[in-house]
Amino acid sequence: MTRKGLARLGVWILLAVSPALAQVASGGITPRQHGPMRLHAVIDEGSRTSDNWSGYAVTGTGFTFAKGSWHVPEVFCSTTPNSYSAFWVGIDGYSDNTVEQTGTASDCDGTTPQYYAWYEFYPAGSVVVPITVSPGDTMGASITYKNGVFTIGIHNHTTGAEFTKSKAVPGADRTSAEWITEAPCCTSGGGILPLADYDYAVFGEDYNTDPGTNYATDGSESDKAIADFGSHVEKITMVKGGTDISVPTALTKDGTSFQTTWH
Repeated sequence: MTRKGLARLGVWILLAVSPALAQVASGGITPRQHGPMRLHAVIDEGSRTSDNWSGYAVTGTGFTFAKGSWHVPEVFCSTTPNSYSAFWVGIDGYSDNTVEQTGTASDCDGTTPQYYAWYEFYPAGSVVVPITVSPGDTMGASITYKNGVFTIGIHNHTTGAEFTKSKAVPGADRTSAEWITEAPCCTSGGGILPLADYDYAVFGEDYNTDPGTNYATDGSESDKAIADFGSHVEKITMVKGGTDISVPTALTKDGTSFQTTWH
């Protein structure tokens, strides 16, 4: 991505991060917590606002697969120092208390950008994935469920690096799949961290030439694009203090892809 010609106004102040909510990785990166959606309001059928998520979710029963793709957004840390953003695909978390997910982070450590991949079997802690990511890299990721075990896979299509991890998650309902831009957790009081100025992010095969994204499978729909879930599609806008701060576009014509934009 090209750096903006004009810096946006405003500085967001980071509250202290609770050390109990993240695992500190080598290299000084502290992955943030990526928990369930915090619902702000129901706008109408198929549209929600959230304190921490923006993007799309689909609902159903017995989800066994979700696959997504996105590029790693550049962050503009002179605009939003000490701020954070995450981009991921996952199962669960829309209306229950687990999330099985993997993605990338574009954070601002002060005014220094940090980019890394991570996975999380929430409520277990987030873990840094040992592959290198850089702004503009095309990422593909999937979550698969079989015989009581979830397997996450993440692939940097730009560099060829891949990573997988499997784990059982007791209590997982498997009632949703998601493609999300997130303001992660947590401040010292358990609140949502400031959202980094990520400009925009693109999800799905129409933007990232990664076939089969963004698709999911549940007990009634097999390997279907987001739009194919019909009335079970939920469009999510992130808000802060009543103002939209991360907004998804409508789905593309084939129902697979969308953008989110920082406001």
